[in-house]
Amino acid sequence: MNQLLNLVGRALIASLFVPAGVAKFAAPAPFLEHMAAHGVPGVLLPFVAALEIAAGLSILTGIFARHFAFALGLFCVATAAIFHFNFADHAERTLFLKDLAIAGGLFSLATSWPIGRYLDDASLEPSVPRAAT
Repeated sequence: MNQLLNLVGRALIASLFVPAGVAKFAAPAPFLEHMAAHGVPGVLLPFVAALEIAAGLSILTGIFARHFAFALGLFCVATAAIFHFNFADHAERTLFLKDLAIAGGLFSLATSWPIGRYLDDASLEPSVPRAAT
């Protein structure tokens, strides 16, 4: 059951980032306008889109997932701080907290993923310490 829930959780995270990255490549104009309104250089958009796609697929497949989960966590914190810092607006405050919550989940994933392993969900099971011999 843990393996299935882990895969479902990773798929849900990927479903947030992969389509967002594809949308940035497919129709960049609104994203470029939003970035410009917040003083973010538009030249960063392709890098952001590539990060979202690559990291989402990484988390889904498990390949380098720790590293990409950490990178996406930092990205979410930066997004919250840059784009959603208008706490007078209830919607912006909600988006700020949502981005921080997603970052928290990504940081948790980054720290719980087995080091040096790729798609080995069984290794996410709690380990039992060995008795001294």
